[in-house]
This record gives sequence, structure tokens and C-alpha cells, in this order.
Amino acid sequence: MRVERAFAFVDLSGFTGFTHRNGDESARQVLTGFRTVLRSVVDHHGIRVGKWLGDGAMIVSVDLAALVSAVVELHARMREVSGALPIRSGVTVGKVIVFEGDDYIGSTVNLAARLCDQAADDEILAHAAIVERMGDQVVAEPLGRRVIRGFDEPVDIVRVVACRVPESEAVARQR
Repeated sequence: MRVERAFAFVDLSGFTGFTHRNGDESARQVLTGFRTVLRSVVDHHGIRVGKWLGDGAMIVSVDLAALVSAVVELHARMREVSGALPIRSGVTVGKVIVFEGDDYIGSTVNLAARLCDQAADDEILAHAAIVERMGDQVVAEPLGRRVIRGFDEPVDIVRVVACRVPESEAVARQR
């Protein structure tokens, strides 16, 4: 079955090197802190972690604004955590196939993962379609068309800087 969903992939940048330099116990502590913050943020926005991916996660939502707002908040909160590694994120929205009841497959999911891979430390890259859908709720810098591994044509990309979800929507999500 095809459904419309918003996706974000988030990843701890430099986790492998950190683990090598600081050991497994330090890595466990950093990962525990990241997951604690992420759980808090997605709960606050009424969205969910679709799956954990080692030092990262796939976040999924039926509400694009809630997802973008959550990713922006996640980046802000992780900057405040002492000793935390920077994170990077990729965001997309579109039709996907629900696979085996609890997973998603399709170009939309793949693009979010690839954008996360291309993002720099503390950067949120997104498909430009989110700006078209969210309008002035999102502040984004156009980055132009980029070649993305696995995609035949270059993809129009933006850097998400901020999200302005109206207070009434934010309050409704918390209920």
C-alpha cells in the first residue's frame, strides 16, 4: 500500500572515530544521551522513531511540519548536550510503500538517507519540496540541484535553518 509520509534520517557525525579514540563505554554514553534526547523530542512533537540505525535513526510522520520542527529542535538540543557529537540530518516527504506493516520503502526514504549522508556536521539537508509544502513555516537556504547517489537526475536541495510552526499547532500536538 502506498502512503504519504515525511521522513528524516539523523546520524551522529564522527561516531566511529569517537568510538575508536574513546572506547566502547564512552560511545555507549554518547549514544544513550543521543537516544534520550531524540525520544524526548519525537514524543513532544507527536511523531515516532521508525527504526534505530546504530548511531542514527529514521524518524517518520504523517505531519511534515511536526517532523521538520522536531529535527530543528533535535539539532538545537544536541548542541546543548555536554560532550555530544554533532548530528546531521536529511528530510524528505512523499509517497512510499508500507512494507511488512512497519517499514517503508521507496525513493522518498532513500533520498532522506542520502541527504543525511551528504549533510555536514549540524546541517539539515532537505528536498526542496518541503519548502513548497510548508511555505513560510520553514526557513531554508536554497542549495541548488545536487547529484545524489542512486538518483538519475540531480535533486533540488535546501538547507533547513528554522521551523515556524504556529503555536496552536504545537499545542494541539502535545495533547
